[in-house]
Amino acid sequence: MPYEDTTKLTITDWAEEDRPRERLERLGAEALSNAELLAILIGSGTPQVSAVDLMKNVLASCHNNLNTLGKMTIRDLEAFKGIGPAKAITILAACELGKRRAREKAEERTDLGSATAIYNLMHPKMQDLDVEEFHILLMNQHFKLIREVRISHGGITETAVDIRVIMREAILNNTTVLAACHNHPSGNTHPSRQDDQLTERIRKACDIMRIYFLDHVIVTDGSYYSYREQGKL
Repeated sequence: MPYEDTTKLTITDWAEEDRPRERLERLGAEALSNAELLAILIGSGTPQVSAVDLMKNVLASCHNNLNTLGKMTIRDLEAFKGIGPAKAITILAACELGKRRAREKAEERTDLGSATAIYNLMHPKMQDLDVEEFHILLMNQHFKLIREVRISHGGITETAVDIRVIMREAILNNTTVLAACHNHPSGNTHPSRQDDQLTERIRKACDIMRIYFLDHVIVTDGSYYSYREQGKL
């Protein structure tokens, strides 16, 4: 009689590219099945059944419908070997978050299509600083803010800025429009020669990466300077 290996592989025995956590990191959450996403939440299965297979069994009992899963009780879930109170509570908490997200409106992103809008956003953050800070504002093609990133925090008259860091943040955040902003603690809005040189380096880097460089705004307490408005971009 041929030998039959009945050993059950756990997730840690799988090839790394097949493990749910690694797949999510590599491909994004949308690439994973419901069972794989739930397996990440519960963390482990049993010596006989992996977390993914355990959640496949649970979902099968719900006809693979997440709404039905959300209607289960803790006791219902505990009926499955490998699911205790902690895992049952985690699953139901995730289902409840899904329901609440579906009820909420998407967050309204700030529109930063003008130097005034950029100033109004950044002035409260920069008005009392006694040293220079350099920030970038990463936007989509509709000038809606994706993320604001502080690139450097430095001296009284200037701060060091690495163009490579700016471009890395822009690429990682799928940026199509970028604006730069820094403050002048002195209150003088006029750009320095170093400001002009930095602006030009950012413009060239954005051109290479096909990112629209919207503006470089210098903020003081009560006023601003815009390279775009001054015709220097």
